[in-house]
Amino acid sequence: MKTGKLWAAALAATLTIMLPGAEAKDWTRVKVGIEGAFPPWNALDSKGNLTGLDIDLINDLCQRAKVECELIAGEWSAMIPSVNAGKFDLIMTLGINEKRKEVVDFTVPYASGVATFITLKDSPISKLPMTGERLSLNDKDKADPVMKTIGGVLSGKTIGVVQSTSQEQLINAYFGKNVTVRTYKNSGERDLDLKAGRIDAGFDSGVYGTTALAKPGNEDLAMAGPLMKGAMLATEVAMGMRKGETDLKEKFDAAIKSAAADGVIKKLSEKWSKLDLTPSF
Repeated sequence: MKTGKLWAAALAATLTIMLPGAEAKDWTRVKVGIEGAFPPWNALDSKGNLTGLDIDLINDLCQRAKVECELIAGEWSAMIPSVNAGKFDLIMTLGINEKRKEVVDFTVPYASGVATFITLKDSPISKLPMTGERLSLNDKDKADPVMKTIGGVLSGKTIGVVQSTSQEQLINAYFGKNVTVRTYKNSGERDLDLKAGRIDAGFDSGVYGTTALAKPGNEDLAMAGPLMKGAMLATEVAMGMRKGETDLKEKFDAAIKSAAADGVIKKLSEKWSKLDLTPSF
């Protein structure tokens, strides 16, 4: 039986081996979780194949990282539990915010976006202040009066958001006492209710909104209010992973920075969203 320092050393060695991410992994194959219902970031085509900005970009990044990537579609609300359970190694389109940092690690951002309201063109909500203008919620002197005005317009209304998103967090934090918040599995389901008049507005990614408004059948929709960043909004879009996977993070951090420097992120984001979403490093 080991005693004293020998036992302590043996125990420490055992714990080091057992801790996730404590020893280096030879990453040759990576499982990537993608929602498949959030165009233009990702969607399923008529044949059930994943398509979109995320798919084009992850294929490029996996080549740069020299790993084979398996893309797996799944419900958004299950993404973080699935990565922590080992079903995935990475999650695409995961916006960075403090709440998520408590349970997962992030790569550097691979895109930088905004969030805004989507409503019917003839709705009073379409007249929200600062429509189409950028607003940092961290600049409280400027943002707080605007958000107070928006809150007055939204009072008594029903706002649709995708569940388990930072957009849901923001609506609850700023307006939750005065509005009804209705959650959806994906943005498409929410938009159907919006067009049918069952909700008054949606709150979503500005990139999603730009793409949705350009689709046939959405001619009666409009983006409204400021293009927001900051606070709890997860507008810096990255990949999520289990805590402590430092080797995996290093591989994809380097791949993302390389793709940004080569102009690949600019090219792909403009192809899919008409916007340059290249992050700043």
